[in-house]
Amino acid sequence: MSSFDDDYVEAARVMFARPAQFVMGAAKIEQLPAPDLPEVAFAGRSNVGKSSLINALVGMKKLARASNEPGRTREVNFFQVGEDLRLVDLPGYGWAKASKTEVKKFQNLGRAYLQGRVNLKRVYLLIDSRHGLKAVDGEALDALDKSAVSYQVVLTKADKIKPAQAEALAAETLKAISKRPAAFPRVLWTSSEKGWNISELRAEIAFAMDPTV
Repeated sequence: MSSFDDDYVEAARVMFARPAQFVMGAAKIEQLPAPDLPEVAFAGRSNVGKSSLINALVGMKKLARASNEPGRTREVNFFQVGEDLRLVDLPGYGWAKASKTEVKKFQNLGRAYLQGRVNLKRVYLLIDSRHGLKAVDGEALDALDKSAVSYQVVLTKADKIKPAQAEALAAETLKAISKRPAAFPRVLWTSSEKGWNISELRAEIAFAMDPTV
């Protein structure tokens, strides 16, 4: 399903093979690092697999802390790859086990990041392949469209369903978002556990950083 030639995919692999490290977690908008490097951000429902996907992209098992406890990510977490790329893990949404005040606090932090980050190149909205788009995802899509930030939908945990189902869901999802103004017109299905289409996602990120190459 690759949209890129082998040389581009290899260049993207090399880019993500560089040293990666956790930089910081910001609990307040004023704690965000200076917008001095290109960033791509990952958003999605709690327990959708954001941490696992970030780890798969950089080839490390424990860079981003994965948890079986939904809603653990309540800060905007920053990871740096090499000298010129930051990956950003946004607070998960759709988590019902926190107070409404607490949920609103860290979700507003994510929205504030999206609306004011001039160096943000693209947001990757992760959707669990087993469930597809839900009503709560619609709220996230609306927020992204309102922020006018380019975003791309990525289906996660595709190893939990059949490849033909993943392909069909990707096509169905693309159709569902086709009229949304900020949606990028490609949907990927991935598996962090199996490594499926991780190389394609790396290439998509490289393209988002510099679409002229």
